[in-house]
Amino acid sequence: MSETALGAIKASSRTALVLEALRRGILSGELPAGRALVEVELASRFGVSKTPVREALKTLSGAGLVTISEYTGVTVRKVDERLTRSVFDARCLIEPVAVRRSVEAGLRDGGRLAREALRKADETTDEVTRSLANRDFHRALYADCDNEVLVGVLDQLRDQTALISVNVWSQRPSWEDEAQEHRQILEAALNGQADEAARLVLQHISVFQERALQQIKEAGREVR
Repeated sequence: MSETALGAIKASSRTALVLEALRRGILSGELPAGRALVEVELASRFGVSKTPVREALKTLSGAGLVTISEYTGVTVRKVDERLTRSVFDARCLIEPVAVRRSVEAGLRDGGRLAREALRKADETTDEVTRSLANRDFHRALYADCDNEVLVGVLDQLRDQTALISVNVWSQRPSWEDEAQEHRQILEAALNGQADEAARLVLQHISVFQERALQQIKEAGREVR
């Protein structure tokens, strides 16, 4: 393998490490909403050049976890009413359809992966791990819908969903209720009840959206 190829692999690895560290920092609250992410400071912190940092920040921007402005630079995205409505309105419209089609298709590996995600969420005490496991649970149930457009759109919303979830849980933990809802959805899916699984998914997303919006409003009143 040429030195150029080796250099590319190393650069890719450095970017992946920075990306994972920043994503976890954002989803854990270690890097709070509105926090400035300065390339030079991050490069020094991780012991890398600015290039891996810049690439990681571009990826995080595409995932909706940071915002990039020519005036204010890069900052951690704030969870507000507009973001919450945008993400959950899209999920309400698309995810029940994808889940229905996945169940109708027999789920393939979806049932096993959903069970694994539920177990992981139940066993952890770490909010980031729990949020990502919940995200994996939802993907397991829609990934077999045989529609790459639906899967692609829902995949793009996964990190933003995790960001909103962690922010909501930090104010008022509700994951036990959501875990019970997940079990009901999975039971319907494993029983081949496509319409019921889709109905439960829509209800689950809608309830969490209302809970999130209420907490955002309450937080706004407290600030005033």
